[in-house]
Amino acid sequence: MNEQIFTNARVVLPHEVINGTVCVRDGVIASVDAGGSALPGARDLQGDFLLPGLVEVHTDNLERHVMPRPKVNFPMRSAVQAHDAEIAAAGITTVLDAIGVGDPYGDGFRSRDQSALLHVLDRLDAAGSLKADHHIHVRCELPAPNARELFEPFMAHARLRLISLMDHTPGQRQWTDIEHARVYYTGKKGWSDAQFDEEVRIAPERQAKYAQPHRQWFADFAKAQGVALATHDDTTLDHVDEACALGAAMSEFPTTLAAARHAKRKGLSTVAGAPNVVRGGSHSGNVSAIELAREGTLDALSSDYVPGSLLLAAWLLTREADFTLPQAIAAVTSHPARACGLPDRGEIRAGLRADLVRVREVAAHPVVREVVAKGVRVA
Repeated sequence: MNEQIFTNARVVLPHEVINGTVCVRDGVIASVDAGGSALPGARDLQGDFLLPGLVEVHTDNLERHVMPRPKVNFPMRSAVQAHDAEIAAAGITTVLDAIGVGDPYGDGFRSRDQSALLHVLDRLDAAGSLKADHHIHVRCELPAPNARELFEPFMAHARLRLISLMDHTPGQRQWTDIEHARVYYTGKKGWSDAQFDEEVRIAPERQAKYAQPHRQWFADFAKAQGVALATHDDTTLDHVDEACALGAAMSEFPTTLAAARHAKRKGLSTVAGAPNVVRGGSHSGNVSAIELAREGTLDALSSDYVPGSLLLAAWLLTREADFTLPQAIAAVTSHPARACGLPDRGEIRAGLRADLVRVREVAAHPVVREVVAKGVRVA
């Protein structure tokens, strides 16, 4: 039997913070008690916070490691190991690696077969080389002709945990403000203004031909296979109603307060970006995540494109949105875990996985000092 005892910690529980002791046996939380422990093997955490391991449901961080510069490719194994190390160092013990499939323009990273990721994850996992528990979130770009084809390798894999339905067509959802979309596409993709205008012109035809049939097909697949379904960038009440009709459980990054409120009323779990919280606003001009939190319409956060933003954003919720610390930590642990069907983690409670993060507050910022995944120190 492998036993560890963490004592003299400020343990963040679902509804309170206690000065207490957590005992772990064979990778599982065995007990949680108020007060200290004098047992010889107990580790003194010196009053640091002890949190559940963070749960990340949507990160594009792996893509950044696979293609660190435009048209520069890294081997998948090296990219995964670098991504895994960065995730663990941020206190994330469960991660849904977001893989975009389909590119309406046929010239991007998401227009390629990315199934090598599955083989690499399986080999590294079998070798005990992964620090975090990796699952797959497939982001389906609905107007792309090749979305279904690129999704096929992921269909039967046990790591598939979440499917999200995306439509990044300029002029709607995330890109309702056409000029924000123009800045993004001309800047990141290097389009000319003329090319941007032409893509906007032909977008309705592409959507009619591909987006609607793909939306229903992916929703039907998720329902049949018991995979969680999310919609992306809901902007209007109609978008939320459509998400509910399709069987979605999650509204990722709603772009307006009205959409977030409606999603909350309809029972969808709402997810906002942690970088939005840290930066104080959306990079694409949409609703502020802090506003969603203040209005009671925020359930969970995602680090999106900056892994280190997840814990900091939770800390900021306590100052900017009057969340208690347990409420803020739930937004990056238990709430996302439940939304994607992982009930065995996300809280410090007897019987759950021993995924733990030791955090010290320094100059009002949380600093990760130690990360334990299933009872094993990984960072």
